[in-house]
Amino acid sequence: MINLQKFAGASSIFEALIYITAFVYFGAYWEYPSESSASEKMAYLAENQLTFSMVNFLMYVVFGIFLAVLVVGLHEKLKATNDPIVKVGSAFGTVWVVLVIASGMLANVGLLHSINLMDLSSEKAFDMWRIISVLVESLGGGNELVGGLWVLLISFAALKAKAFPKGLNYLGLFVGASGIATVYPEETLTEIFGITQIVWFTWLGISMISQSDADSSTQLNTDTSAD
Repeated sequence: MINLQKFAGASSIFEALIYITAFVYFGAYWEYPSESSASEKMAYLAENQLTFSMVNFLMYVVFGIFLAVLVVGLHEKLKATNDPIVKVGSAFGTVWVVLVIASGMLANVGLLHSINLMDLSSEKAFDMWRIISVLVESLGGGNELVGGLWVLLISFAALKAKAFPKGLNYLGLFVGASGIATVYPEETLTEIFGITQIVWFTWLGISMISQSDADSSTQLNTDTSAD
């Protein structure tokens, strides 16, 4: 249990680092020609396919793997409260894991097929990529409803159980509400959710690791006293 909490805490910190990596990549290096022709857009995607696919894999698949560890760790941490909110929140967390990983695989496979269509027609290739992009955004990129519900419900349960610092739990409520708000198609809302989640993931990870270390120390002292 203690090791799981440490792994979950480390996973939470890695989630934050993945968010930061994505922000840096798309903010500083990604120069997609959004105003250009279909052939120019596809040429850019083909030229940057390897890097873009690696970033997608990191953002979605690797993120989803770490998220799975965190979802399980938080469930184990809070399940002793017997609060139904924990079960419901964990269910949304599990669904989010599936959606995120599926989005990453869809993006990379879809990009490959779109690029392969370029020999036939750049317009058809771009039409396919546009459809793939809409699907990816709908599942796990532009709509954060499921992730927002998970953060909101878990933070509410943790606040009731006094499982983490109160400030962290209140931040989680705000992050969760921001995620739910992304049902409205406004890019700013998605950015708010992402940026605040960086803080939440980092703080949560540090708290889980600190609590795990404290529990380990307590258990060691108890075992020593028993001897």
